[in-house]
Amino acid sequence: MLSELADSRKVTGIKQTKRAVVNGTAVRVYIAEDAEMRLRLELCELCDRHEIPVTEVESMEKLGHACGINIGASSAALLRG
Repeated sequence: MLSELADSRKVTGIKQTKRAVVNGTAVRVYIAEDAEMRLRLELCELCDRHEIPVTEVESMEKLGHACGINIGASSAALLRG
């Protein structure tokens, strides 16, 4: 499932991911299991309210790599279109 991030439109990071969820452009959210718990809970609750599926990823390092960036990512959102 992470492979779809490589070739698709996406945003990374908590702020950008939240914005995509609220704006209705996110179709799926990925969140790293080692991201700060408070941020994870906030994002998961937001996704639940907006009925956006959430996929947990083992680590920020793996999520960042899947997104094609050289740093860890706490979250990412797959965007429409």
